[in-house]
Amino acid sequence: MKILFLTTQLPYPPVSGGVIKTWNLVKHWSSNELMLVCALKEGEEEHLAEFHDRVPEVNLFAIPFDRKRTPLNLLRSYFTAPSLNVFRNYNKQLEAKVKEWAPKCDLIFIDHYEMGQYVPKSFDKPVVLHEHNAEFVMWERLGEIEKNPLKKALINLEASRIKRAEKMYAKNASVIFAAPNDIEELAGIGVDRKKLKPTYHLGEDFLLERPDLEFDLTEKALLFVGTLTWEANIDGLLWFLDEIYPSVLEKQPDIHFYIVGKNPDPRLIYRAQRFESVELTGFVEDLEPYFKKARAFVIPLRFGSGIKVKLLNAMYRGIPIVTTPIGTEGLEVVSGRDLFCTQSEKEQVEAISTLIDSKATWESLRDHSRAIAQNYTWKKLLSDHDEVIHSIVENKKN
Repeated sequence: MKILFLTTQLPYPPVSGGVIKTWNLVKHWSSNELMLVCALKEGEEEHLAEFHDRVPEVNLFAIPFDRKRTPLNLLRSYFTAPSLNVFRNYNKQLEAKVKEWAPKCDLIFIDHYEMGQYVPKSFDKPVVLHEHNAEFVMWERLGEIEKNPLKKALINLEASRIKRAEKMYAKNASVIFAAPNDIEELAGIGVDRKKLKPTYHLGEDFLLERPDLEFDLTEKALLFVGTLTWEANIDGLLWFLDEIYPSVLEKQPDIHFYIVGKNPDPRLIYRAQRFESVELTGFVEDLEPYFKKARAFVIPLRFGSGIKVKLLNAMYRGIPIVTTPIGTEGLEVVSGRDLFCTQSEKEQVEAISTLIDSKATWESLRDHSRAIAQNYTWKKLLSDHDEVIHSIVENKKN
């Protein structure tokens, strides 16, 4: 089967949630005749050689192209594209290559909704849309918490534009893969439910093979791991540092907080400097030492959508988690048994203190989270996706 795979950036190295998912799909399907079209964002050219070494079978077309998210580009997008992200990801060379390769393939796989703009109108074979997030939901939630009236209006306008674009590209797709919670959101705006199939953003499931973490070997420390240029993570951490961490310090004055991720936003750097016990580590190649010494993994999200890879990685490794309802979306977990899903700042403080002080609770959450994580592995997910894709290709041929 020949697959034309369209994505927004080089899916290598797999160091963040969306890229991890894309990389695993590309690697899995590299045994097919896979044609990959993508842009090269800033700094990605240096990884091309290693990408080719890892998947030499993949026929790659990638060009340097990185249109930033700026006010000027937002204004330009109002006149030329359905949404800002569609505008940011449009390139004539990519479009020409897709038109050249499309007739040779059995299926086009759209990785991120904005790549749907490249599917030729004349293409009469199956199209699969992979929704990493129901993007409009993220923007709507961001609008709900934005206090600046002008920013709020612009965010809400963009949310409505994205909603129309996602619905349009979904209409043109044969199948849409989305997280279970995003399936409900997409069906709610009129996307054909029969096209919607569940998928999950998984993480490093090999962590399940490692021995259990030991409470007595941990420090009184919290851990966050994530992309520190991603607005949902930035907002959540700023909220945590402003509204939650000071109360944690009152209860646990000797606690430490490790925030792991490269290129932290300036707002985070400024806020972290207020606390001697908060450490921005930068990029960390091997997270194992941090998993072993931190007593709790915090995911303080106020908006976002889809499944959070950082949460699954913590579950695979068995480090007890404190998060919010946004953090657990799409996963079948029980608060108080598998992790702590908190509804308020006060509940977060109490949950963190419990994990710091109670070895029995800590070990119970460790064991239950690892048991539940066994249900979310790449082997099963990719097998399910293969079945769906082969079915629609064969049905089209018949």
